[in-house]
Amino acid sequence: MAPEHTGPSDILRRIRWPLRLTWWGMLAERVTRAFWPLWSVLFVVLALLMLGLQDEVATEWVWGAGVLALLATLWTGYRGLRAFRWPSRDGALARLDDTLRGNPIQAAFDRQAIGSGDAASLAVWRAHQERMRNRLAEARAAQPDLRVSDADPFALRYVALLALSVAILFGSIMRVQSVTTMGAGGPELAQGPSWEGWMQPPAYTRQPSIYLNDITAPAIDVPEGAQITLRMYGEVGSLSVEESVSGRPLETTGDGMQDTAQDFEVARSGQVAIDGPGGRAWDIAMIPDEAPSVTQLGEIESSYEGEAQIPYAAQDDHAVTSGTARITLALSEVPRRYALAAEPEPRDMIEMPLPMPVTGDRADFEEIITANFSQHPWANLPVSLELEVADDRGQTGLSQPTVIDLPGRNFFDPTAATVIEQRQAVLWNRDNTADAALLLRAVMYDAGDLFRTDVNRLRVEHLVERMELLASYGMSDEQLDELAQDMWDLAITLEEGDLDDALERLQRAQDRLNEAMKNGASEQEIAELMQELRRATDDYLRQLSREQQQNPNAENQMTGNQNMMEMSQNDLQEMMDRIQELMEQGRMAEAQEALEQLRQMMENMQVTQGQGGQGQSPGEQAMEGLSETLRNQQGLSDEAFRDLQEQFNPGQQGQEGQQGEGGQQQGQNQGQGEGRGQQEGEGQGQGQGQGTLQGQNGQGGQSMQDSLEERQRALRDELGRQRRNLPGQNSEAGQRAGEALGRAEDAMDGAAEAMRDGDLPEAIDRQSDAMEALREGMRDLGESMAQQQQQGQGQQGTAQGGEPGQQRDPLGRNAGSNGQLGSDEGMLQGEDVYRRARDLLEELRRRSGESDRSTAELDYLERLLDRF
Repeated sequence: MAPEHTGPSDILRRIRWPLRLTWWGMLAERVTRAFWPLWSVLFVVLALLMLGLQDEVATEWVWGAGVLALLATLWTGYRGLRAFRWPSRDGALARLDDTLRGNPIQAAFDRQAIGSGDAASLAVWRAHQERMRNRLAEARAAQPDLRVSDADPFALRYVALLALSVAILFGSIMRVQSVTTMGAGGPELAQGPSWEGWMQPPAYTRQPSIYLNDITAPAIDVPEGAQITLRMYGEVGSLSVEESVSGRPLETTGDGMQDTAQDFEVARSGQVAIDGPGGRAWDIAMIPDEAPSVTQLGEIESSYEGEAQIPYAAQDDHAVTSGTARITLALSEVPRRYALAAEPEPRDMIEMPLPMPVTGDRADFEEIITANFSQHPWANLPVSLELEVADDRGQTGLSQPTVIDLPGRNFFDPTAATVIEQRQAVLWNRDNTADAALLLRAVMYDAGDLFRTDVNRLRVEHLVERMELLASYGMSDEQLDELAQDMWDLAITLEEGDLDDALERLQRAQDRLNEAMKNGASEQEIAELMQELRRATDDYLRQLSREQQQNPNAENQMTGNQNMMEMSQNDLQEMMDRIQELMEQGRMAEAQEALEQLRQMMENMQVTQGQGGQGQSPGEQAMEGLSETLRNQQGLSDEAFRDLQEQFNPGQQGQEGQQGEGGQQQGQNQGQGEGRGQQEGEGQGQGQGQGTLQGQNGQGGQSMQDSLEERQRALRDELGRQRRNLPGQNSEAGQRAGEALGRAEDAMDGAAEAMRDGDLPEAIDRQSDAMEALREGMRDLGESMAQQQQQGQGQQGTAQGGEPGQQRDPLGRNAGSNGQLGSDEGMLQGEDVYRRARDLLEELRRRSGESDRSTAELDYLERLLDRF
């Protein structure tokens, strides 16, 4: 039955406070829902007044906005009064009862309707009443629901609250009174003149603005460069400003009176005073902005390839914003002998931006300048290094000039080192070109086994002849740069050799380290040998990568003796780290065993190439044909080298046992001399083209240059046929491949024309262009094939993708047997994962400081550093 209004007093006494709090909560709900528009309008109006917006606009706008604010206040207040209803006690009792199990309040007010004369029924009723009354002790006030999101879907009430919060932080309640002084004949005449002032520190100090009207202290600490703004209202001349912090005269009007708006910058300590009614004065203590400083730290390190790492430290009281490193030649420190005795040609100083920290504080930090100066004319010569940093105020700081040897790459091959030395001599002064050519020719005399291959010897000879020609006729800046680049490329080739040379150095480094461990060498010697092994391994992997780039259709695989298990460079690095760790712990036997495992893996590294035959795709056939065309072009270029050499040194070619050009073995590539033979009529397309070339090569009745010209034209025709039948020309990469092969055809035509005119140097240059274009076309064709293969795999799933369990994701982890991308396998294996994490972080920081990287890559590195 319905509860009675005059219930038992003990029931109401038990729930007095929960009932009262519930009623208050209901009152808060109804006030919030009815009047939230009203207090939102009031918050916005108060925020605008505290921020001083009324002082920045015309009086008419202020009055107009005031009228709108008044209308909005009246409307929202009227709306709230209509919607508001006082909560009743019965409603509060019902809400509180709904929060309890079994509605005990309603049950406590109930009366027994039937069975009151039955003793058993009456006993049950009393037990029920007692249980319900006991539950009243569990009564707790019902939580009010203050959400009004249904009535305010755009959250305008939060916008008003945010505006008020901003006004409390950055405004002042004192500004509200300025609205009362607006309008002619208003209170401003009764109140007299007034003023307002602000102090705005420089943005880079990250300090808040100060409203001077709120500052009653006699002294203020102000950063240098802070902007002080004073505004005076009322009768002109009733208020005046005196200040000694800017060092400049105050602004005046045309009649000599002070302007009512004064803006000046704090340049020194002093006093600011407002004279007149309500005036005030402050002693300004300027906090000077110190200039930044920078120093070069410690020793400069350089890698095997000449990459220099120059550490530096910079400090500023706020933040360093930018920096520059300047390198000039320290001519007084250069040993002026031999080729350096001549006066150097003028060159611009080296300037490069200093790397700045991507995250963290820039007030005090250390960074590393990473750059490679190996190809610069000043490499390995004394230079003066000077660092400069700047802050937001434009102040700069310079380091003390330091004389260092500009790091460059070291060349251990004697011929390569000689070429680099003469390259520096030519770049020092181009008048040294003739002497440099003479010295290189002396090196070539009775060279013996100085060169690994005849091709390298021929390249040096051609370089010497080119230098002699340029020395005779003069050399332009463009020719000098081109010659310097060619000498550098030649030195790199002489130093690093080919894949077999790199493998030989790797095996020698392994043998030396193994022998040192057996003989109980010192820790220092073992550390040096371990570093040599790392360099040799990196060199071998670099040569392996170069081999892949030159043969895009090859597939690099690092295979084991039994299991065809792929390995990455990181796996090899971890194995060498493990070997070094075992040696440092004195466990030489285990280290030797691990070294032997490393030797076996490196020996089994091979570049496997797809074999021709049945089952090849059109792309593979085209790639194989282009590879053969490239080899034939290289052979023709080598023969042109030998013919050029024969012109200057008659008879030398026969003395060195070079293979003649007779047609004794059809199908042999005479330019390479490697016995790459093909039977006549073998295969389709390319094999037929080769048969044509070989038939022409065997003609002995023609002159050497005529034979080369005809073979060059035949090779050009074969390339044209290959280009017309090139697969995948609908893709972007396929189109680029066709364009590159077209450039190769044009270069071959130029080479044939030069051979016809007897200009062998020009023919060799054009052949070089043809080979470069061929390589580019093969790379683009390989990319096109890879795209087609990915599309095919996307359509066919894993049917042709190999066993899913043996696939790896881009991080080198097993993809799992169900085809999922990634796995639960950890990326950091080993004992010292923290050291690995630090190394990765340092590498990210180093790369982010290299300004020559693309903007997209630098942005990506910054995002990675933000995650750390």
